[in-house]
Amino acid sequence: MLNHIRPAIVMIVLFTALTGVAYPLAITGIAQVAMRGHADGSLVVRDGKTVGSSLIGQNFTSDQYFHGRPSATSGTDPADATKTVDQPYNASNSSASNLGPTSQKLVDRVKASVVALNGSPQAPVPADAVTTSASGLDPHISPAYATLQVDRVARARKISVDRIQALVEQGTSSPVLGFMGQPRVNVLNLNLALDALSKTPGPAATVAP
Repeated sequence: MLNHIRPAIVMIVLFTALTGVAYPLAITGIAQVAMRGHADGSLVVRDGKTVGSSLIGQNFTSDQYFHGRPSATSGTDPADATKTVDQPYNASNSSASNLGPTSQKLVDRVKASVVALNGSPQAPVPADAVTTSASGLDPHISPAYATLQVDRVARARKISVDRIQALVEQGTSSPVLGFMGQPRVNVLNLNLALDALSKTPGPAATVAP
C-alpha cells in the first residue's frame, strides 16, 4: 500500500513546490526586473505620494477636473450592511450594470446624462460620456469627451481654453501599434497635468464664458 501512495505524495509535494512556489517567485522576480512599474500596479506618484494607478479610474466630480465615464460599480450601504448602493469607481467591486438596450432604467439614465451635457441631435455627445464600461473602472476617456469638458474646466480654473485643450492633445495616446484600439486620454494623468498647469503662470487670455 505504502509503495503505491509514496509516488503520489512525492508528486504532490514536487509540483506544489514547482508550480506553487518556484514558478510564482520566478515570474515575480522577472517582472520586477523587466517591468517593475507595471508589476507593482502602474502606480502614479506625485510629490512622493501615491495618488492612484494609471490602470484604475477615479471618481472625479469637481468642475475643476476632467470627469471619467459613468461607472456602475456599487458597494455596501453604510446604513444597512444587507443592501448595496451606487459607489462609482469602487475599485474593490469591479462590475458593469448588466442592463440591456431595452432597459428603461438604462434609457432614462443615458437620457439624463445627455441632457446634463447639453447634448442634442444637432450636437451629439460621445458615447463614452453617457455609457459605463464593462469594468466600471475605465481610466480613459475619448479625446472627444475630454474636449467636451474643456470649457467647463477652463471656466472653473480661470485658465484659457487653448491651454486646457493643449493638455488634452498632449495627453492623448494613439492606438497600440497604430491600429489596435482607439485614441484615448488617461483621466488621472490629465488631471495631474492640469494641477501642474494651474501652478504655472501663463499668458493672460479670455476664458470660456
